[in-house]
Amino acid sequence: MKTRTLIATLLIVIGVIALIYEGITYTTTEKAIDLGPLQVSTEQSHTIPLPPIVGGIAIIGGIIMFAAGGKYN
Repeated sequence: MKTRTLIATLLIVIGVIALIYEGITYTTTEKAIDLGPLQVSTEQSHTIPLPPIVGGIAIIGGIIMFAAGGKYN
């Protein structure tokens, strides 16, 4: 498989995933209380939003690379 075709395929797949998930969520654990043997921790959920335009641009970029791949190879 040619490099340009591989990159175009990856862009399209990443774009579709970005449109489906709309963001990346992760959880962190932080200490709330630390009194010797007594420790209390909390879990906080954080989200990094991914605008739909990012997925759309990745899909369009992949399609353009597919179209240009046949012309210039």
